[in-house]
Amino acid sequence: MTARMIPLRGARNPVTGTSGTNPGSFSNAPAVGGKLAYSSPDTPGMPPPSDRTAWDFLPDGWRREGAFAVAPAGFVPVTQLEHARLGIVTKEMRRVAEREPHLTAEQVRDEVAAGRMIIPANRVHLSYGLDAMGVGRAAKTKINANMGASPVASDTDSEVEKLRWAERWGADTVMDLSTGGDIDACRDAIVRNSRVPIGTVPIYSMIIGRKIEDLTEEIILDSVRHQAEQGVDYFTIHAGVLREHLPFVKARLIGIVSRGGSLLAKWMIVHGKQNPMYTLFESICDVMREYDVSFSLGDGLRPGGLGDASDEAQLRELDTLGELTERAWRRGCQVMVEGPGHVPFDQIEYNMKLQRQVCHGAPFYVLGPLVTDVFPGYDHITSCIGATSAAYHGASLLCYVTPKEHVGLPKTDDVKQGCIAYKIAAHAADVALGIPGTRDWDDNLTRARAALNWEKHFELAFDGDYARALHDEDLDVDTDFCAMCGHDWCSVRISKEIVEFTSGKVEGYERDAVVKSAALTPEQQATLQKRGVLPPEEIHRLASKTRKAVGAEKGTKAACHSDVASDTDAERLQQAKLITLRIPERGADAE
Repeated sequence: MTARMIPLRGARNPVTGTSGTNPGSFSNAPAVGGKLAYSSPDTPGMPPPSDRTAWDFLPDGWRREGAFAVAPAGFVPVTQLEHARLGIVTKEMRRVAEREPHLTAEQVRDEVAAGRMIIPANRVHLSYGLDAMGVGRAAKTKINANMGASPVASDTDSEVEKLRWAERWGADTVMDLSTGGDIDACRDAIVRNSRVPIGTVPIYSMIIGRKIEDLTEEIILDSVRHQAEQGVDYFTIHAGVLREHLPFVKARLIGIVSRGGSLLAKWMIVHGKQNPMYTLFESICDVMREYDVSFSLGDGLRPGGLGDASDEAQLRELDTLGELTERAWRRGCQVMVEGPGHVPFDQIEYNMKLQRQVCHGAPFYVLGPLVTDVFPGYDHITSCIGATSAAYHGASLLCYVTPKEHVGLPKTDDVKQGCIAYKIAAHAADVALGIPGTRDWDDNLTRARAALNWEKHFELAFDGDYARALHDEDLDVDTDFCAMCGHDWCSVRISKEIVEFTSGKVEGYERDAVVKSAALTPEQQATLQKRGVLPPEEIHRLASKTRKAVGAEKGTKAACHSDVASDTDAERLQQAKLITLRIPERGADAE
């Protein structure tokens, strides 16, 4: 046999103990506490990581002494960054470590001190019950869900409902991007009802009731302070869009697609002055520091289509964001940096690793990116493809995209679809990076699948209710095959029956000879009604009709189960009975 060279680089197999036959992650060896915590191997030509961290940008009067820093006499730390620099482990850091079992609280502190992790936790929001979490490449990949009322749709109650829906489906943070209705009341309600960090874009509320041209320094600082007092955990501040960048936008296919970026571009053109967010940056920092509001430095010149990706405007703004990261660190503020939303697949790694270099490892927060522009209505899919690559190559927080992206305001089901797509992207990247324990979930579900233990299978699934509905659409008896292959063709059943194989025989995953599905839940009925495969009367009668068809009346085993039927009889029963359930009766005038 030809010798194989498997490209292992020291990354861990992302499981607890020994599981399966996978040789392990092909990613780089983990280096938590260094430049590369969990990272992908570099394609030749990629920018190397920066040699600098937040430690190189201490405030005036601070000095490094050993592993930590010494502040001027009388200084009282406020932000998580300031506490970490002084060697203090906060209760929020301990909570992050509890939620990231591969990290210790001290490692969390050290990552925060280096600027490679943030804990977005406004002191006001903490008093409302915020559950602290960490964003950084030493942690697991997080996802964000956007919501917010618009001038033409939605209201505060609807947005709070979407918040709860987003939390249910795994959003780690939520951004309120309201531009209509009672924005102030909506923001307050979302913060008070949320256990996840809340982000906003303050410029949206700054121009309610006025033209962008009327924006003043006083309005900017008052608005930032008001939202900080409400408990917002992180602000998108578009301070990186400069006057000198605007000429590079002229030839773009779609100009400036960031709302904040376009508004500030207009302000600069009208007034002939520099971006006020840039010139006021230190004053904004000082307000945010009081409440420990984290920066999410906005990418106001992000590309809005593949044809504008990785262009001069985008990359010049990124250089400015690197400068702003340094300035924020000098004021004691936590920082993450926002990234592009439309990027060809081949350019994603470069974008991630360039930001890592320019912004000295500050967490990268990316929208998607979409890898093609021609699938509106399906952009949760086009973007989660790019998001998986982005997270693998360095992004820490993925901003979801829903099916309504580019076409309308997301509704609750769109929020669910966006969250699920991005949970897939985040989890896939974490497994690939070799983050300890991240594949345990997958392996446990595989064990249940190998044992044909359907109940355990759906219990472990991310959305087991939906998966169960799809299963019961064809066969609502948990027997030792499914409707995909049938009895004779079920490779999983055959593997389980081979004595020499361990497949399907793991202790704790055994199943009864037959398990009858419970009646459809309301959510499962809604799923099948939406799919439209079965007529309504079949959905209502599905359970009893299927059980009778396979001889699985109450107190009996399914007649097609291999415990009570020969292979020939099981095949006959399936073909003669079950398959007919998927063929609705046709009316006399059907064509």
